[in-house]
Amino acid sequence: MKLTVQLPGPLLALSEGRGALDLEVEGATVQDALTALWAVYPRLRDRILDDQGRVRRHVNLFLDRESIRHTGGLASPLRDGATLSVIPAVSGGM
Repeated sequence: MKLTVQLPGPLLALSEGRGALDLEVEGATVQDALTALWAVYPRLRDRILDDQGRVRRHVNLFLDRESIRHTGGLASPLRDGATLSVIPAVSGGM
């Protein structure tokens, strides 16, 4: 299954400057997509997942336009040609 992973600027140093990665994924879940991503760029794992293998609190993963927090988490099903976006949380203000 083909998938595009979109990475934010702060993670580009860990992906050879590539913000859009086209991956071939064996499997059908977001977890499978991340496993394929780690195979290419293993240093991204610790920036996206915590020590327990959960998505970090200040990282959001969107499968196309839906947050995986609302579609089954890491078990969210993939579809061929989908886009997985890694979005860091933004906080602060006045």
